[in-house]
Amino acid sequence: MDHGKRRAAILSAHPSVKELMRKDRRGKYVALCLVIAQTILAAMSVNLTWGWYIVVLYVVGATVAQALFLAIHELTHDLYFDNRLSNRLFSLAVNLPVVVPFAIAFRSYHLDHHRSLGESGRDLDLPSALEIRVTGSSRCMKAAWLACQLVAYALRPVLIAPQPITPLHLLNALAQSLYIATVVLVWGWYPVRFMLAAVFLAGGLHPTAGHFLTEHMVVPGASQETFSYYGVLNNVTLNVGYHVEHHDFSNIPGRFLPQLRKLAPDYYRNLVSHPSWSAFLVRFITDDALTLRSRHLK
Repeated sequence: MDHGKRRAAILSAHPSVKELMRKDRRGKYVALCLVIAQTILAAMSVNLTWGWYIVVLYVVGATVAQALFLAIHELTHDLYFDNRLSNRLFSLAVNLPVVVPFAIAFRSYHLDHHRSLGESGRDLDLPSALEIRVTGSSRCMKAAWLACQLVAYALRPVLIAPQPITPLHLLNALAQSLYIATVVLVWGWYPVRFMLAAVFLAGGLHPTAGHFLTEHMVVPGASQETFSYYGVLNNVTLNVGYHVEHHDFSNIPGRFLPQLRKLAPDYYRNLVSHPSWSAFLVRFITDDALTLRSRHLK
């Protein structure tokens, strides 16, 4: 059963699900706290020894960076404010500690991913032919790709389907420039390097980065198009692990997706899910049957 059919079936069998289709009024405050926390953490990192710097960067900085990505993901679906423009403008503020201005560009690419899931040339979440060819089934190359996954994810849509530049794109870049200039003026370049390193780690060899890989990579023996994860890391990733549920109901905020699963358990309990993001990262590298070709395609 694909997402559209399951959504219709759930709404027919469990009409109370509609009550979850509301804005997450708390989400904007959580996102704002993440922005402040990452900025302060980056500023304080200048005083850390190298050992503590690495620990704090990987355990805290990269985890917060991932949460910032996912707050922007929620705003992309207009889940915090009633007004669409308000969601877009607030995403610019959440983007600040990510350093690279991506919030506005991400919006249209990600909504295309939902509309055209698995369609080559339209779903730019799919690895490009070049990525597939270069990576192959080599364990070393898969590990290298995984480490640089976020770079590939960022460059792929720009190279394959560049967007026209809009005033909001320019505003996104201007906001980032002013934020970086302020950080450098007050604390120097060291905090900017910390934030960039956190972003790079968050999109690569980090437990929370497992969601990028597991969401739509079809494992041997399973034929569904999307996979969920119900583990503890959902607590720091805005429940993005409830990914089948998210694609079924993208107008339900991540905060309420566990309630969706409880309301309609008969539609989710028999689907294949991933018990561990970290384990799947290791499996992707070591299992020759898993490559970048292992994606749901239409």
